[in-house]
Amino acid sequence: HIHWNIYKIHNYTKSKKTLARPNVKNIVLVEGVRTPFLLSGTTYSDLMPHDLARAALQGLLHRTAIPKDVVDYIIYGTVIQEVKTSNVAREAALGAGFSDKIPSHTVTMACISSNQAMTSGIGIITSLQQGKRIVQTAFPWILTVGLIAAGQCDAVVAGGVEFMSDVPIRHSRKMRKTMLSLNKAKTLGQRLSLLGSIRLAHLSPELPAVAEFSTSETMGHSADRLAAAFGVSRVEQDEFALRSHSLAKKAQDAGLLQDVISFKVPGRDIVSQDNGIRPSSMEQMAKLKPAFIKPHGTVTAANSSFLTDGASAVLIMSEEKALAMGYKPKAYLRDFVYVSQDPKDQLLLGPTYGTPKVLERAGLTMSDIDVFEFHEAFAGQIMANLKAMDSDWFAQTYMGRKSKVGTPPMDKFNLWGGSLSLGHPFGATGCRLVTTVAHRLQKEGGQYGLVAACAAGGQVSDTHVQHSLVVPAMIAFCTYAKHLYEL
Repeated sequence: HIHWNIYKIHNYTKSKKTLARPNVKNIVLVEGVRTPFLLSGTTYSDLMPHDLARAALQGLLHRTAIPKDVVDYIIYGTVIQEVKTSNVAREAALGAGFSDKIPSHTVTMACISSNQAMTSGIGIITSLQQGKRIVQTAFPWILTVGLIAAGQCDAVVAGGVEFMSDVPIRHSRKMRKTMLSLNKAKTLGQRLSLLGSIRLAHLSPELPAVAEFSTSETMGHSADRLAAAFGVSRVEQDEFALRSHSLAKKAQDAGLLQDVISFKVPGRDIVSQDNGIRPSSMEQMAKLKPAFIKPHGTVTAANSSFLTDGASAVLIMSEEKALAMGYKPKAYLRDFVYVSQDPKDQLLLGPTYGTPKVLERAGLTMSDIDVFEFHEAFAGQIMANLKAMDSDWFAQTYMGRKSKVGTPPMDKFNLWGGSLSLGHPFGATGCRLVTTVAHRLQKEGGQYGLVAACAAGGQVSDTHVQHSLVVPAMIAFCTYAKHLYEL
């Protein structure tokens, strides 16, 4: 009765059109949660990544009251992996009390790692539901590993985690080689000879890479170059960053950030809010020096996202299963697309390339979108994308299009703040974006939403969402990550 009643109400909503596909079962977002996102080196500093991921999973269990044995699969995204828990999804799942019989794996795709975790979950459910017919699955190899068996997967938990307070630091390569050789040395003479070969320079540590491997350029440096190429001024970047912090503070004070769960940090207090939201003033921001291209760059600490610790989790189910269990889904997960660009000169321009693709797949235009949520890696990156999207010349020269993509109206854009203010735990941001779109569509009464997120390597993901009066609906993704939701 619940199933048919919801469909009946769906038929009477103001929906412009449905994004459902014939013969493709509906996949829904049931719930999304996250730990408070904290500046690295603060309250979470003594934890490990799996501790945060476990907290997010436990928060999801508490919020949904779903029996642990109902979940069929768990997928997590992360970027800088802790060597002791390389499959953080598995360790977090066991720590949260899930059965050891539930498979869990970890994916990585830079800042869209949790986006990939979600689309992987969608792919698993879609594939299993349709037997041997795969429709846009994120795992084209599922057939080869024998996971396709109709009805075996109805509920997947996806999420992401990043812990920048304690990143793995390695010995230099020469020191590592010496230590490995010492392990194999059989005589005292061999050991003494190897120890004698160690030089002071060998003791220099290697930090996790902050630069693109293929270009040796940091993302901040790339963002500075991109801002200069599109004529984005320092003032424009500072104004956008101030907007992000001001809107985030307003949303936080109004209780709109409903995905945030309280977390009792062992040995410390209960954490209930993000701690990076700090509205300042243009005068104060103007005092900061360039962070990457000195002395004339325009990207500073104030208009960049900060190093963040945090974790997120979402529950994805087949609609049939969700309704049978009495859930009221937040979104239908319909489709996803990933795109990649030149990592040198277009590292952060993925949203510009991905947005028209995901719109065209859905048969929508920019004017159809009611809610926009773009990942804010840097204010300059956001402003450069907006200028590229508003340029006929860029569309014709670089995208092979006849006319520009068009820009999102700012009165629909990131109205509850973004990564600049809320924080950006690399592997966890995608789930935050997805859940925020669902919540904003419900709050604002919109029908369609679009999510876009750039990532290292020149990748992106895009998503559209369609909202109904009763059940928020859908999510779709693409690389620099873009997602498509239908509510």
